[in-house]
Amino acid sequence: MGKERTNKHQSKRGFEDKKQNRYPNKKQTGRNQSVSDQNEEALEDNFVFGHHAAVEALQQGRGNKLFLQEDSRGEKVEELKEIAREQAVPVKWVPKQKLETLSNHGVHQGVVLAITPYEYLSLDQLIERTKEKKEDPFFLILDSIEDPHNFGSILRTADASGVDGVIIPKHRAVGITPIVTKTSTGAVEYVPVARVTNLVQAVQQLKEIGFWVFGTDMTGTNFQKWNAKGSIALVIGNEGKGMSPGLKKEMDELLTIPMTGHVQSLNASVAAGLLMYQAFSQRQGE
Repeated sequence: MGKERTNKHQSKRGFEDKKQNRYPNKKQTGRNQSVSDQNEEALEDNFVFGHHAAVEALQQGRGNKLFLQEDSRGEKVEELKEIAREQAVPVKWVPKQKLETLSNHGVHQGVVLAITPYEYLSLDQLIERTKEKKEDPFFLILDSIEDPHNFGSILRTADASGVDGVIIPKHRAVGITPIVTKTSTGAVEYVPVARVTNLVQAVQQLKEIGFWVFGTDMTGTNFQKWNAKGSIALVIGNEGKGMSPGLKKEMDELLTIPMTGHVQSLNASVAAGLLMYQAFSQRQGE
């Protein structure tokens, strides 16, 4: 396909011709997830830690209470206190041990912020919100990424490279956790994240409205020859298993990153970064 692709999807259906409610969203609780697991996840997701993550969450109005280490001083602490005051968020000085507990022994830098839970979008909401701002969006689809550091790094690069939204599955994948938030250095507050029950159906819905969908594989088109213009979605597979077979069948084109050496694979966040910036370089000035 590459540069000579035709308007296969666009000729049949444009971005403005989205079928309403093609895949209605249904509330699902995750039959394989215990109530205790859900409660633990909900509790964990109510905190972010580290200076940058706390600043971004406060500025987005998601702060509930700011916990600072009782012996903390300096410009960064004063900045946090000022933003908290502006947002009417109470500040509490606590021992380091308390911050260790709240952050689950993460690198908190003397700062933990209790926040309102992250609000994921549905796919329809992501499409509608993006359509209002850009004619040809660029979405990233993460197929069961499990490492929160990978997810956070991907979000950080997505924000820097102009990605308009990230799509993740509801189950068997990491969500927006405190580690993800900290690793993203606050980018999670700027890159919309949609969660869907079925990635295959999500891809089919995107193709219905004119998106070209690309995946990564050991064999395929050299990513440097990738035509990344137009409405596109890029799929990054699981760290160990790669892209699921069912999802791979839905790809318009598979991309590969040539490499030499003994290790014939890249970290998921590194591969995603290379591809995002390849798209970014092509899409400049669209």
